[in-house]
Amino acid sequence: MLGEYRISGRRASEIAASVERGVGSGDLAPGQVLPPMRELAATLEVNPNTVAAAYRTLRERGVIETAGRRGSRVRARPASTARGSLRIEAPPGVTDLGEGNPDTALLPDLGEAFAAAVTAHERRPGLYGEAPVVAEFAAFARAAMDADGVPAGPLAVTSGALDAIERVLSAHLRAGDTVAVEDPGWGSLLDLVPALGMRAVPVGVDDEGPLPADVERALRAGARALIVTDRAQNPMGAALTAQRARELRAVLARHRGVLLIEDDHGHAIVEQPLHPLAGVTDHWAFVRSTAKAYGPDLRVAVLTGDTVTVDRVVGRLGLGPGWVSRLLQRAVLHLWTSGAVDPTAVARSYAERRVALVKALEARGVVAHGRSGMNVWVPVSDETGAVTRLLGAGWAVAPGARFRMAAPQGVRLTVSALTAADIEPLADAVAEAAGPARPISYG
Repeated sequence: MLGEYRISGRRASEIAASVERGVGSGDLAPGQVLPPMRELAATLEVNPNTVAAAYRTLRERGVIETAGRRGSRVRARPASTARGSLRIEAPPGVTDLGEGNPDTALLPDLGEAFAAAVTAHERRPGLYGEAPVVAEFAAFARAAMDADGVPAGPLAVTSGALDAIERVLSAHLRAGDTVAVEDPGWGSLLDLVPALGMRAVPVGVDDEGPLPADVERALRAGARALIVTDRAQNPMGAALTAQRARELRAVLARHRGVLLIEDDHGHAIVEQPLHPLAGVTDHWAFVRSTAKAYGPDLRVAVLTGDTVTVDRVVGRLGLGPGWVSRLLQRAVLHLWTSGAVDPTAVARSYAERRVALVKALEARGVVAHGRSGMNVWVPVSDETGAVTRLLGAGWAVAPGARFRMAAPQGVRLTVSALTAADIEPLADAVAEAAGPARPISYG
């Protein structure tokens, strides 16, 4: 079953470490079936509960998966597991680069913002029947979008970017419809589309954004919607260039009936200018969220789009939550207007770490992608082995299975937790763990 490799150990931690060594060395390949727990316990002369504990640890770390009677096997790219659950727990002493969180040192103190919101509430309490969007909030958000060239349109406020995307998709599409999505792309979105009963089709991505030929192919094949990340694409860090935006607009102009959704979650954390695509198709939506720049717990996103799309979203919101808390809106408005966050400084901080890591990897012959935002994507030949080897070297990274459909294997590293002193040791560890790999390419 295991060929020449022999699992060893008397304690659960030792058995788990032995399996991890086998995965890291390549002696245990992706898909390799592990011995049943009782059989391995008999071989090692330990209690079956000890082996069960070892296997549980390996599952939690993303090294193996268990499929009922089919037993446990080294994880490759599980298709039936929610992508968000493919997380690598960082044990004590391991630097966590896998969760995708912003650098908390760059997030503002929310106390003053909420105090300002409470003061405004005391002057005029929010009541039923009032407008769902605070007028001053809408005016500031609209002015910022105008400055970035986003077409005019009504505004709505949702509980984060994914909430906005779900509502826009549901406003126009039905179960069975096809949605073109970036690949590799945001894992939560890749889970959302099938959860809505829709079918996701992959569109390749390079450092400048979605590949126009792939978008054309998906739309010609009948995709009714296209979702594009303008900047800080997750996981690759792609950012639309002016040239790529022109090419994509030309494609969209030939498919005006397609629903276009743009995600600008990278607003205020990136140095690249925005090149919006909105306005080419009959129905479109542009989403700008606050989580990365101001804090993940601020569940606020601004949505604009054509009148029909926004009216449908607002109407459905009214039948559910009604509106996003005006207290939250006022707190975000205070953050926007008070200078609590310096977007230029934040973008520079992420860029310095991201660029330093990409250059250090390139110096070691490792291909890496990370043009904007807080993530770096490294193509690898065996992501399970790479993740395991990096964990052993003291770095927890996100397995590419969280973000891929048809794209080649890779791992995602979030630079938020890195210091300048981390760059060289991390690059050494990635170069050692990555193995032979080639740049992302799509045939």
